[in-house]
Amino acid sequence: MSVPLAVVVKGWPRLSETFIAQELVALEDAGHRFDIWSLRHPTDTKTHPLHDCLRARVRYLPEYLYQDPVRVWRARAAARSLPGYAAAYEIWRQDLTRDQDKNRIRRFGQACVLATELPPGTQGLYAHFLHTPASVARYAAIMRGLPWGFSAHAKDIWTSPDWEIAEKLADDGTGAAFGATCTAYGARQLRRLAADPARIDLVYHGLDLSRFPDPPERALRHASDPLRLLSVGRLVEKKGFDRLIAALALLPDGLDWNWTHIGGGPLGEALAKQAQQAAIADRIVWRGACDQPEVIAAMRATDLFVLPSRVASDGDRDGLPNVLMEAASQRLPILSTAVSAIPEFIETGVHGRLSDDTPAALASAMTEMARDPAGTAAMAEAALHRLRAEFVMQPGIDHLSARLSAMLNGARSG
Repeated sequence: MSVPLAVVVKGWPRLSETFIAQELVALEDAGHRFDIWSLRHPTDTKTHPLHDCLRARVRYLPEYLYQDPVRVWRARAAARSLPGYAAAYEIWRQDLTRDQDKNRIRRFGQACVLATELPPGTQGLYAHFLHTPASVARYAAIMRGLPWGFSAHAKDIWTSPDWEIAEKLADDGTGAAFGATCTAYGARQLRRLAADPARIDLVYHGLDLSRFPDPPERALRHASDPLRLLSVGRLVEKKGFDRLIAALALLPDGLDWNWTHIGGGPLGEALAKQAQQAAIADRIVWRGACDQPEVIAAMRATDLFVLPSRVASDGDRDGLPNVLMEAASQRLPILSTAVSAIPEFIETGVHGRLSDDTPAALASAMTEMARDPAGTAAMAEAALHRLRAEFVMQPGIDHLSARLSAMLNGARSG
């Protein structure tokens, strides 16, 4: 049986990208057939139950070209006979002139492998993330004369140069047939750069609440009770955990608190050292990477979810982190920041609290929420209601499914 669609991802599976797994499982349930082509091999030692639900075949492209030179050079030789190879090569050379990075070379090599190894019957490509995966998908699609589309998220929008995004959205036969993005904040940026803004769709990930337990009936916390804090997110600059640690050190002596962090990342050692220097390490539990059931269990056993997102020095930033919706699904009060698309879900004072990302402001917000259990609980209830009313998964999946079907049907008729 032919597989009409090739889905290109940066890595598979990844614990931090449950939104991709959720979407792909839902697209399979909607009748789409596809293979997953991953640019990288997995680094996480755990997987989510969602990954086990996926039936698609997973294929791995050469992560580094030197690791599989025979496969790469065989693909390069075969790619030269493809109808769009010359056009793809010229576009890549222009890209390389403006972005003289070895990663750009790797993208073209991976694209040659992808283009020459796509099974017969492939009618289109769909990339998750607008930077590297979309580049590989675009070069390969041009070589094969196939349409392609993408979903963009956060870092890929805000750290890619405008010229590259504009060319991936060009109306010249080489740009994407459509692009989806998961926030209105990101959609405005992409529509600004698109030749045809109508090809950019706002598609919130939302949650498939059928995969989550019903929220617990939480007893009202007393203001004098210990405050159990939880954060879930990669230990990278844009998550703001350095400022949260500084804020925790500012909490008043009369507040009994502890903080649990879930997630891995490159800043783990530096943040643990920061906590030691602030003399609060004994109040912190670093759990590392956890699967989704473990995350949900932790949410059900805590009092306040804190995600102090900020804009990183290289421009990277969150979109609308799914983990905020996961917290809301468990009636867990939320403290975050008014960064990027977070206010699209959390209206401060209604569905949670949005603070400045300074340590003093974060400490003040945590203290005020701890001292007002009733008001904090009311905001958690409102966030749960909004999630159920406006941020469930299915409407977005229906829209994306229609876009993919239109792209593939266009390829068949063409």
